[in-house]
Amino acid sequence: LTYHVVYGEVPSSDVVTLDGQSVETLNGASVDITVDGDTVMVNDATVVTPDVAASNGVIHVIDKVLLPE
Repeated sequence: LTYHVVYGEVPSSDVVTLDGQSVETLNGASVDITVDGDTVMVNDATVVTPDVAASNGVIHVIDKVLLPE
């Protein structure tokens, strides 16, 4: 699960500024962020529901499980 979590609270308004960047996850590996119009990808997963408020941060729901290389 730590491959699905990044440091800090990152709302979608910040995520869209990360196009083409790699972001470190809690397990030490990185994920690649790609933005194309309204579509945001994390590696090969698409964000389907952004900005779900949680007590310990913000969740962006993706359409598949991320697996570290």
